[in-house]
Amino acid sequence: MTALALLAGAIAMLLVAGPGPQAAKASSHREAPLIATDPTADNTDLYAFVSPDRPDTVTVVANYIPFEEPAGGPNFFNFDPSALYTIHIDNNGDGRDDVAYNFRFSTETRNPNTFLYNTGPITSLDDPAWNVRQFYSVTRVVGHHEQVLGSHLPSPPNNIGPRSTPNYDSLATAAVNTLPGGIKVFAGQRDDPFFVDLGSIFDLGGLRPFNSLHVIPLPNAPGVDDTAGYNVHSIVLQVPISHVVNSTPTIGVYASADRPKLRILRADGRQRDVGPFVQVSRLGNPLINEALIPLGEKDYWNRQDPQDDSQFIGHYLNPELAALIHVLYPTLPAPPASGRNDLVSVLLTGVPTLNFTGPRPSDELRLNTSIPPAANPDRLGVLDGDFAGFPNGRRLGDDVVDIELRAIACGYGPILHAALGLCDLQPNDQLGDGVDSNDRQFLSTFPYVAPPHQGYDSHT
Repeated sequence: MTALALLAGAIAMLLVAGPGPQAAKASSHREAPLIATDPTADNTDLYAFVSPDRPDTVTVVANYIPFEEPAGGPNFFNFDPSALYTIHIDNNGDGRDDVAYNFRFSTETRNPNTFLYNTGPITSLDDPAWNVRQFYSVTRVVGHHEQVLGSHLPSPPNNIGPRSTPNYDSLATAAVNTLPGGIKVFAGQRDDPFFVDLGSIFDLGGLRPFNSLHVIPLPNAPGVDDTAGYNVHSIVLQVPISHVVNSTPTIGVYASADRPKLRILRADGRQRDVGPFVQVSRLGNPLINEALIPLGEKDYWNRQDPQDDSQFIGHYLNPELAALIHVLYPTLPAPPASGRNDLVSVLLTGVPTLNFTGPRPSDELRLNTSIPPAANPDRLGVLDGDFAGFPNGRRLGDDVVDIELRAIACGYGPILHAALGLCDLQPNDQLGDGVDSNDRQFLSTFPYVAPPHQGYDSHT
């Protein structure tokens, strides 16, 4: 079989297509066939970090609804009232949540006899000109005990334009809710903080800065951020560390979306949802369902809980993408394509001396809450000696594309090679897509995620 024939067949694992027209894909944006048709339940990214301005708290950001075009009216993007959105905390390493925070949304349409989202400028969260509003509840679940922390909490409007939302930042600030016990929460539209060169990566695994080394060479070029200009809907939760840790400071975090098992479409155009909730999307570490889980198991993976991830361990030990590196870039050293216990450690159990939670494999973001925030965060996190960054949790600015690409290519770099014994192939430890930061600056205070792009000046 020729190299190009092998490339054409193997690259299919990178080009997972759901039914219907395809938008670009990133992190867990449209990563499996079924969730690609259900965007309001699509958990796109997850972040967990010790809060830089409140280091006695941990902040979790769970993003949903990929590729929100800011000008997408008149029915602008909203959370789905029929879905259950959950942030899970595992504090004993068994792959099961010990503390969970459930979010349920409701939509209020004040005037059903107009097609307009708003009938004038929206100057406050209770402005009568705002026609379609959303509210939500937050419930803390420990075992069988449920505690409603807040109800009928307002979500801000979408950022429409200078006439409709002339002072959007003040609306978003008003939608930051403080709950009992020092908890903060925000749920609403934000800029998509993920950054990646989709156009090149999904063109047969291209990396523009390394174009000349590709099996189909092109001139080297800077990376292009293809998620720039798009929004998502963020659930941002900040809780005291004491609320989520157990006997050790390290926690595992994952997020999910559930739907009722049955959906009945009525003749009057309405729908009725019945039955127990069924998980349709989950996310711990970024890029797992894209780059490690094969096409035939992606929907099944979304339905499973982290406690059952031992069934997928073969895809970590023998990653198909590692075998592709040398096919795509034949002059680079070939990373091991089997026996990858390093990936099991980094992604499924945590790294000893850093964020190890025990031997049970489970896909969770593992965060050692005893490591303080870095004064000068490094985008490459642990790979550059910044142990407050990915894969120890995940901050908004962590360049997970470059980090995971180098990990799969066995290019962890000299620091981890020396400190943790992880392999280092050169120049694989320099691989990257050429996109090193987000298109918008993150906030220094809660909710940290940058404000959403405005529909009026959308350029996507």
